[in-house]
Amino acid sequence: MLEDLYAGAEADALARLEQVSLSQLETLISKAATPIDCHSSFGKGQTIQVIAEIKRASPSKGDLAPIPDPAALAATYASAGASAISVLTEERKFKGSLADLVAVRAAVAIPVLRKDFVSMEQQVLEARAYGADLVLLIVAGLEQDKLVKLASFVESFGMTPFVETHSSEEVSRAVDSGAKLIGINARDLSTFETDRNLFEELAQSLPSDCIAVAESAVRNTEDVSAYAKAGADMVLVGEALVTGDAAQLLGEFTSVKKIRL
Repeated sequence: MLEDLYAGAEADALARLEQVSLSQLETLISKAATPIDCHSSFGKGQTIQVIAEIKRASPSKGDLAPIPDPAALAATYASAGASAISVLTEERKFKGSLADLVAVRAAVAIPVLRKDFVSMEQQVLEARAYGADLVLLIVAGLEQDKLVKLASFVESFGMTPFVETHSSEEVSRAVDSGAKLIGINARDLSTFETDRNLFEELAQSLPSDCIAVAESAVRNTEDVSAYAKAGADMVLVGEALVTGDAAQLLGEFTSVKKIRL
């Protein structure tokens, strides 16, 4: 599954080059606003912060929500207390687009994450050209040298790499890459099965200066509280927000106390 997702993302990226060249992306970047410094706001305070996701579909669940106006949903997220917006730009299985990224960036003043299967510098250029402040890098899909190079490339534009892991080895690789914003995903992207205990097992391996983000398997406040007790600074939530009352849930989630202060 993960290999197919990367292959599709790369094919779509190459197809986009026929519409927008690398030089055109560089021109857009030169005119773009300076990226937001995520490290100055993430992981701060006494309560859990939420990265709220624009998510229409997934390979495991199929269609979740149509989201005809991603900008309006992002504005709802921001006004309800989200600390950042995650925009799924993968087209085939998640039904996202770079147009969603552009729309969300124009609608909110908080950091925006490009969430996709990034393996090419072109995709990083696109992220910056269209307004992203953060770029997802998935350890399971990248050799270590590529992970380090892409993370450095992301940082060269003032953006923040958000490095996702799913095992103790991947956590070690993320730390070795120099990442300071590290996600632990309860969902195995090879099988799309979830393990709700995984974050607690792996979070103790994260250095104290890393911002720990729990990803997936967040259905309710009890799940957020469990992640907080296991050491999470932030949670990334998609499905629960797009299928439920986003404003109410965000109010509940962002009231959960952290234990890592």
